[in-house]
Amino acid sequence: MPAEYFWEINPRFHEDVFTFARLEYERHSRGRGGYWDTDSPDADYNIALRLHQMTSLSVRPGFNHISITEQNLANYPFVYMIEPGRLGLTEDEVVALRRYFLNGGFMMVDDFWGNREWDNFAAEMRRVFSDLEWVELEADHPIFHSVFDLKEKPQMPAIENYIYRGMTFEPRYSNGGMDPSEPHYRALLDPKGRIMVIACHNTDLGDGWEREGEDERYFRKFSEAMAYPMAINIFFYAMTH
Repeated sequence: MPAEYFWEINPRFHEDVFTFARLEYERHSRGRGGYWDTDSPDADYNIALRLHQMTSLSVRPGFNHISITEQNLANYPFVYMIEPGRLGLTEDEVVALRRYFLNGGFMMVDDFWGNREWDNFAAEMRRVFSDLEWVELEADHPIFHSVFDLKEKPQMPAIENYIYRGMTFEPRYSNGGMDPSEPHYRALLDPKGRIMVIACHNTDLGDGWEREGEDERYFRKFSEAMAYPMAINIFFYAMTH
């Protein structure tokens, strides 16, 4: 990787930096959906670099990932999960996630499409919190305006769907038809109303980070206008609420 993706951290504050860390997970053999390392490591290098360049955060460079059951998970107040359409949590992971969220942790979930992938993810999260319901975040919610003022909920596809098919979403087919393409940003709240999980459904922010340099049209329309602004909004909202 180019040297710009790595920068020095003051050794006196080695642990006092923001770390973009993605969660490792296992998946069901059935259904469709990717895996925890989709878009890595380029997406991770790029989002860390952009946070370092565009904000006043002290950011840890590189590709950082952690198992759900690692004892030091609590050292990562913000974690990222991608493509949970086939997520299959173990009982130990259910317990670890519940403890993590109730102790103040925040998870951003990204890049899963259609009803079947949502149903699988929602079912796994019901194992973590059986008594909590998802809340749809509308476009006037502060999370869309915390740093960048976004007028609508961002939706972006993987680069191939836009370049070769002219689509701004990734179709999923079930029950003889295509699932709705509307983007959803849903939140799981703790008993005090704090967002513990934001699920970015029917959109692929991670591809906007990973593929930013491959096509200028894609960069201008999606990476620059949606993927990075929405991510920065989520980061800052999570750390200030």
